Amino acid sequence: MDNRDALRRLISTRTPCIFIPTFEEAYVVDILSEIVGDIEDCAYFCWTANQGLHTAWFDPVKPDPKTEHPAAAMFALLDRAASKRHVTLLIDLVEPLGDARTLRLLRDVIRFHEGRGGTVVLVDHRSDLPPVIHAHATCFEPALPDEKEVLQIVRATLRRVHDRTPIRARMSKAEMSTLVKNLSGLSRRHVTRIVTECALTDRSFTAADMNHVLAAKRRAMNADGLLEYVESPISLDEIGGLRRLKRWLKHRVLAQGDEAVAFGLTPPRGVLLLGVQGAGKSLSAKAIAAAWGRPLLRMDPGALYDRYIGESERRLRGALRQAEMMAPVVLWIDEIEKGFASAAGQSTDGGVSQRMFGTLLTWMQDHTTAVFLVATANNIDALPPELLRKGRFDEIFFVDLPSAEARRQIFRIHLRQRGRDPDDFDLVRLATAADGYSGAEIEQGIVSALHEAFTGKRDIDTDGVETAIAESPPLSVTMAERLGALRAWAQNRCVPAD
Repeated sequence: MDNRDALRRLISTRTPCIFIPTFEEAYVVDILSEIVGDIEDCAYFCWTANQGLHTAWFDPVKPDPKTEHPAAAMFALLDRAASKRHVTLLIDLVEPLGDARTLRLLRDVIRFHEGRGGTVVLVDHRSDLPPVIHAHATCFEPALPDEKEVLQIVRATLRRVHDRTPIRARMSKAEMSTLVKNLSGLSRRHVTRIVTECALTDRSFTAADMNHVLAAKRRAMNADGLLEYVESPISLDEIGGLRRLKRWLKHRVLAQGDEAVAFGLTPPRGVLLLGVQGAGKSLSAKAIAAAWGRPLLRMDPGALYDRYIGESERRLRGALRQAEMMAPVVLWIDEIEKGFASAAGQSTDGGVSQRMFGTLLTWMQDHTTAVFLVATANNIDALPPELLRKGRFDEIFFVDLPSAEARRQIFRIHLRQRGRDPDDFDLVRLATAADGYSGAEIEQGIVSALHEAFTGKRDIDTDGVETAIAESPPLSVTMAERLGALRAWAQNRCVPAD
């Protein structure tokens, strides 16, 4: 059921109050106008703060005088003691509901409509509806456009642009299909804006605009603050160690096709990576996306929190919906314990963390789209126990400090990335000197050695790297007790990543 059908059903079943939190006001109003236009023997009203109460949605606006204030508008609505059915649209009313009289009048207006089989529709960019109204309202959150609708938007936008400024639009069916997939996960407003921008830049719309579309999509996603598009050029070969994790991933990539499903396998849903800071958990998330050929989206749970009641949960649901619309993707939640720390114990934020955590768990259990979740965590004590229950993730891996062999691989990778031949270095000696160091700390040791060599106008060698490593104590020394406790907890609870 699409947005139009779902709203039509709510209104046709005489739902007394519908609340629609959205940033796509024009799209929602267009749908509502179409729906109420088909209802016979019904009075239509619309209110906005700048135009007051309108007696029609489609005809030239002729507002009732002195109804710009919401209380005055609702007095006018209640004064119309008609017995016929009413459908009333109130736009951006959440903030004025801070006034007690306006709040009381809205409750009366809802009851007025309910008694006549009518409906009050509240459309707002905010979602913090007062609880007393929320108890009466049915919340409806419009879904993002699917690929079919995205294609319609692209074509309609190109026609509209061409009518104003002639453009050359030439794209094969396969190219258009790729374009539509690349635009999936964005709002209708963003799709329209990106296509318009591409078409007007050089008065053409061809396959050459594909990179422009991808860049604009990344900017749009980052501007929303819900999900961040992360470049993931790293392959699994660029990560030292993690043998068991790499083998698991290579096996699971084969289980994502129809043949695997027919064999009785279910597509992988996600992994949780626990372990030491700097050991390669975040790098692994990027490598998974690169190895599987999927876009990588990063969610920062802390950025989802909002001061308005209900807004944080809505933003989380929106982020998860956006990820689903872009499937197949890898969704990366970095340091997941920081976003849901209060859910692990007594809540100090009014229950927001617990409600958001519940929303995430429900999605993890129920979603059927090809969204592979990679969650990373450093502090096991802050993780809610429900997250660790079997079935939440396909597997929980513990990423420990690299072994001697893994350290040799890490030295080889970072030296090669900086234009040095690893065979010119004593990697066994360096791996021994870096015992207890994480991959990130080894990299920084090489960077430090490069700085020293550059200042001394010489090239780096084994001695220089070894000296730089020795001058910077590792985290395993400064936080030895915490690391020991983490290892003790992970034993027999997690699969070693290496």
